[in-house]
Amino acid sequence: MRFITSAFFYLVLFSCAAAYDPLDPTGNVTIKWDIMAWTSDGYTAIVTLNNFQTFRHIIKPGWTVGWAWKKKEIIWSMVGAQAVEQGDCSKFKGNIPHSCKRNPAVVDLMPGAPYNQQFANCCKGGVLSAWGQDLSASVSQFQITVGLAGTSNKTVKLPKNFTLLGPGPGYTCGPAKLVPATKFLTPDGRRRTQALMTWNVTCTYSQFMARKNPNCCVSFSSFYNQEITSCPTCACGCQSNNNTCVNRDSKIFKVVGESKSKNETTPLLQCTHHMCPIRVHWHVKVNYKEYWRVKVAIVNFDYRMNYSLWSLVIQHPNLNNVTQVFSFNYQPLIPYKSINDTGLFCGMKYYNDVLMEAGPLGNVQSEILLQKDQNTFTFKQGWAFPRKVYFNGDECMLPPPDTYPFLPNSAHGSLISFLTLVSTLFFLFNFIC
Repeated sequence: MRFITSAFFYLVLFSCAAAYDPLDPTGNVTIKWDIMAWTSDGYTAIVTLNNFQTFRHIIKPGWTVGWAWKKKEIIWSMVGAQAVEQGDCSKFKGNIPHSCKRNPAVVDLMPGAPYNQQFANCCKGGVLSAWGQDLSASVSQFQITVGLAGTSNKTVKLPKNFTLLGPGPGYTCGPAKLVPATKFLTPDGRRRTQALMTWNVTCTYSQFMARKNPNCCVSFSSFYNQEITSCPTCACGCQSNNNTCVNRDSKIFKVVGESKSKNETTPLLQCTHHMCPIRVHWHVKVNYKEYWRVKVAIVNFDYRMNYSLWSLVIQHPNLNNVTQVFSFNYQPLIPYKSINDTGLFCGMKYYNDVLMEAGPLGNVQSEILLQKDQNTFTFKQGWAFPRKVYFNGDECMLPPPDTYPFLPNSAHGSLISFLTLVSTLFFLFNFIC
C-alpha cells in the first residue's frame, strides 16, 4: 500500500510539473497559424509565436519549431524564418520548394537578414523575452506558403506532433486545435479583416524534462552571523567526464579563446563545489527600526555564456512591502489575487541588463529596502531568507533549512550591539572633528 501511495504521489508530481508552475500557473508558448489566402495548390499563412510565460525567456540560440505534415505538404517559400533542412526535392523539375521534409524544423532569421526576407517581428535570432518583462519583444512571426494540390478550408489537414526547443528541451506541445479566426484591424483603424482559418498549439515548460539537475543555486549570509551558508555541494551536478570545468587560476583569456573554436552552446564552467552556471547570493545587510535591507548578487560561472536577457524571481513574505529597489527593475508578481509575496527583478537597459560571462564583470547586484510588519517580522527560523528563487525561469536549489545563518545568543547579540555602538560613536567623532 505504501508503494502504491508513493508511486501515485510521484506520478501526480511529474505529470503536473510538465504543465504547471505555481508562480506562473498560466505560462505557456502559443503557436498560432492564421491562413491568410488560398493559393492554386495550397495556402499562405502567418505563424506567430507568443511567449506568455511571465518570467521565462527564450534565449540564444533561440527557438526551433517542428511538426509533421498530415499529407504530402511541402513548403514553397518562407519569409521571416527558414527550414533547417531542404529535404529531398528531386521530383520537382521547375521551381524548387523551400523544404520537402515530412517533419520540417524551422528557425528564426538572424538580425540583419536581407530586407526581402524579413517579416514583422522576425529576425531576432529566435530570442523571445518573457511577456512579464518586455511584452513587445515576446512575439515572433513568419510567413509560410504551403503547397498541396486541391487544398481548401474543407480539405486542409492540421499538422501534428508539434515540438518546440527553446533553445533546449523542456517544452511539451499539445495538438493543433481549430479556434475562432483571428481578426485584424487595418492601420487606419477603420476596417476589420479576419483570417480564413486559425489554429493554435500550446506548449508548456517543465524543468524536470529540461535537465536532471538545477541550473542555479542560492547561498545566504547575514550581518548577525559571520558564517556563510554556501550552495549545496553538487547542486547542479558533480564534475565528471561529461561535466568538465576549469580552475579559477587558469588563464581566462586562453580559456575564452579556446571556447570560440568549439561549440558555443556547450557550457565551460569555473570549478566550484556546486558546479552551477549561476549562483544567487542573498545577504541580510542591515536592520533598521522600521526597515531592513537585503543585498542580492547574481554571479555567472560560465565562461561561454552571456545572459543578454535575464530575470530573477524571488518569493518572500515581506515582498508585499517593498520600499525601494536599487540598480534593478522590479515589479510584483501576483499569480493569486490574495497573495503578494513574489517579485520579478531584471536589469536596467544599457546599464546591467546583460550578465556577462564568468570573470571580473560576470556579476550584477542590487539592494532591496523593505518595510517591516511588526506583527510578522522576525529573524528567527530562517524567516529572512527567500522561499523560492528562479533565474531565467528555472528554479534554483536552496540550501537545507538547518544550515541557514542562525541568530546569535544573547551574549553574542550584546557583543554585536556594543561593537555597533562603538563603530557609530567613532564615525561621529571623526565626522564632527
